[in-house]
Amino acid sequence: MKDKEGSTLVSLNGKWISHTHTVLAYLGFIGALIVGLNLHFYKIVKNEHYGYPQEWFPSVSATIGDRYPERSVFQICIALTSGPRFLLVVLWYYLTARPGASLPKFVAFTGVARTLLCGGWVYITSTDDHDWHDIFMISYLVLTLPWTLGCLATSPVNAKAIKYRKILATLFFGTLVPLIYFFIQHKVHKVAGAYTIYAFFEWSLILYDVGFDAVTALDFEGFELHLVDTKGFHKGTTQLADVYADDAKKTKQPLAQEFTGAFSWAALIDTASDVYLGFAFWSILTALGVVVWYFPLWHMGISGYEIAILATISPYLLVNRSVRKFVFLNIHIVYSASLLTLVAFFFVTPEIRLFLTTTGLFFACLAWAANFSLESTTSRIDIKTSAFSLGLIMSSVAKFSNHTNNPIWPLMNSVNGGWNKIGLVLAVLAIARTHFRRPIAPAVDTTMYSGKDGSQYLASIGFGGLLFGLHSLLSDSSTMITWVWDGYPVKGPLAVPHGAYTIIAMGAGFLIGILRQEFATSPAFYVIGCIGAAFLQSFNGWWGYYGALALAVYLMAITPSFIQMCARYPPGATFGTGFMVYNLLVLAHVWVVAYAFVPGGFLLRERTWLVMTIMMALIGVGLSVIIGTKAGGPTSKSQNNYSSIRKPSRSYFVYSLAFLELLAVSIAYLRFPHLDYKPYHEKEKLVTAGIWTVHFALDNDMWSSERRMRDLIKEMELDVVGLLESDLQRIIMGNRDMTQFLAEDLGMYADFGPGPNKHTWGAALLSKFPIVNSTHHLLPSPVGELAPAILATLDMYGTMVDVLVFHSGQEEDVEDRRLQSEGISKLMGGSPRPLILLSYLVTKPKEGNYNTYVSKESRMRDIDSTDWDRWCEYILYRDLHRVGYARVSRSSITDTELQVGKFVIDGKQSSEIRVDEEDVPEGWRFPAQFNGDGVRGHHYHVFDEPR
Repeated sequence: MKDKEGSTLVSLNGKWISHTHTVLAYLGFIGALIVGLNLHFYKIVKNEHYGYPQEWFPSVSATIGDRYPERSVFQICIALTSGPRFLLVVLWYYLTARPGASLPKFVAFTGVARTLLCGGWVYITSTDDHDWHDIFMISYLVLTLPWTLGCLATSPVNAKAIKYRKILATLFFGTLVPLIYFFIQHKVHKVAGAYTIYAFFEWSLILYDVGFDAVTALDFEGFELHLVDTKGFHKGTTQLADVYADDAKKTKQPLAQEFTGAFSWAALIDTASDVYLGFAFWSILTALGVVVWYFPLWHMGISGYEIAILATISPYLLVNRSVRKFVFLNIHIVYSASLLTLVAFFFVTPEIRLFLTTTGLFFACLAWAANFSLESTTSRIDIKTSAFSLGLIMSSVAKFSNHTNNPIWPLMNSVNGGWNKIGLVLAVLAIARTHFRRPIAPAVDTTMYSGKDGSQYLASIGFGGLLFGLHSLLSDSSTMITWVWDGYPVKGPLAVPHGAYTIIAMGAGFLIGILRQEFATSPAFYVIGCIGAAFLQSFNGWWGYYGALALAVYLMAITPSFIQMCARYPPGATFGTGFMVYNLLVLAHVWVVAYAFVPGGFLLRERTWLVMTIMMALIGVGLSVIIGTKAGGPTSKSQNNYSSIRKPSRSYFVYSLAFLELLAVSIAYLRFPHLDYKPYHEKEKLVTAGIWTVHFALDNDMWSSERRMRDLIKEMELDVVGLLESDLQRIIMGNRDMTQFLAEDLGMYADFGPGPNKHTWGAALLSKFPIVNSTHHLLPSPVGELAPAILATLDMYGTMVDVLVFHSGQEEDVEDRRLQSEGISKLMGGSPRPLILLSYLVTKPKEGNYNTYVSKESRMRDIDSTDWDRWCEYILYRDLHRVGYARVSRSSITDTELQVGKFVIDGKQSSEIRVDEEDVPEGWRFPAQFNGDGVRGHHYHVFDEPR
């Protein structure tokens, strides 16, 4: 082709490239669908639960990857699409790139990555390698978010194209909601036909995804590859580019302007270092409660070690001018001292780990309070608050990936899932990067603080309430989900995948906090936060969770404003008082459930609603200071040489947030339960059931014990197990949930309840059999601790069998235990089905309340009425064929043994004849490895062998 100057050029029109890409992509999917429907209809519509006629339309994966030749049709078309696809990404970059702008580079990188990942799930089908196919697929879908948002953010001024992009993007992301709903209906509830509906939504995603990229044809008109740019889009040199630049300058979005800056790897590393230090702080803060809890747990009361919680009020030291000067001049040393918590895992002795954790937290709180104050005299205060907030989100994501255990806690190690050494090395590097690169800052005197209006102590109160809310509700993505969980059938969110929703809500709150501080600190938004807290406290299921999400958004949104408010005042009294208020709320949070073991416990007994109300009221007090002093953002102050330090653009924090959110979504996908669980002895119709009091998943040496518990449960071949002392969703237990790891690793359904807002020490049920229905109960407890119970109906080989998991009250509360025995007896007597009781009864065999549990009213039988050496754990049953009973020593996992019973679902009644083990079928026998000395400290004990 000849240009105007007569030069010979080869040009390729961008609109033609876009059309080619669209046609080939649609042809690949539609062609595979047509071929598949014609050749393998019945095979590709069939799934693991149903086939035709219940399911009558295939999913995308089944169509493009399961059968020849449709798989080949699809792969050939996608191969042809790859060329135009790469050209489309390149053209889009050149269309949107402007001098110094970093966002177009990021969008181009995302586009290339998505194209390569597409090749991964296209050419590695689900039949080739299901795991890698899923990894490539979910990664592709995850990158769709930054690609879509990036294209919208960099779109040229073309009203028609922008309109279509917004419509298609909205349809794409809006479709994900019903897509996930019907997938859960299929996978969890096994609803016939649900997968067909899911398939239609899945196919619509393809239409919207390809259609979104097809809109580029509207922008590529007149845009030619390599040599000819007929309308002057390139490099921002034309009138249209000038219009776009003017539009960017006029925008009211401050963050949008920051995206126009040049990309810097150094700034990205600086941001990652800041965020990781925020993660380290939250890891250290959340570690203290569970480390302290170990000691009163073993003392069954106040141990004296509780004084360690006062480590958080170390900012009070900043009241002293000499201390303040030293800390400001040596902030990197104080940060380094906080890493003592991260080295605690090297020591086995619990007291040493407690000391190191406490000392590390002492310096961590001191360092962050000083740094907030120090940065308040510069323009970097928003950077520190962003790092603080993203550190919490990163902590939540880390726990989400590690089944609610933070991998760098001092109760973790290389054996039980810890990543302590890696975490420590990264923390050292982050401190080195963040602090040793800075010039020395002068000591800041109180005369430099601008907070003269309002009360610093009211500001402190607000900060304390906020910090408690962030820790108690948002330090784990599943905490608020357990608040609203009320059993089977599922009527609300699940820890997986909906924990990712909590993290997404936290991210939304973070963005509101840095972009719309005026709205975040408005009275109207505070009302929304209060309504969310009320819904969380008052409702189960989805309505309660909607309130939880609203509260998560609100707490994260006000975080930067509250920290900046406190940074305006002298740091010692302000942050010291804030942490003291936080400590008082933590104690109240503990007292509501530990009332039987603490002085004055009756004042807060079962009053979580009161603690929640106080928290929101204190936040309201802090908000009044912000509103009264117009302190919704950073205050203009005198600058010093510290302000000359390079400040990363806030765009890098948005990149960090996007990475964390995408990671959370990926984890939710990869952790989604398979729900294809099988009992150990299906052929014999055998049920092996156990009861175990597991001491809050802390072993005798203060290590997290889930993996050790997993090993014994698996090797004992338990199909059903009741776990007591299992509610870990409190600050003092680390906001954990042991059932997540156990259920996923063992392949079992889990029921957790009643929830942490019901003030019990917890009961849980794990089952290889589907849980058809379950209800949660609180037994009468007028004086002592609340007694939880789960009554579940399980589908055991086609027979409905009830299982009741129950923990009665303390030995001292005689009347409580009598009332509870009557309540449980009524529950058992009212069940029309065969029943197994897995329980902690606190009674002697054939004495007292035992005769209420084993009675004509309950119709229950003792699994071994001749076993006289019992006090706590009992297995009772009725209308089942009992074939075995064993007691297994605990080793050092907990303080209570594991009791196990074997039953056969064959409609026969048990005899009272005891026989030798070799006289029963081999499939009925207990594992031989626990005979004699057993393994790992576990062996059959009391009567030294199974009966």
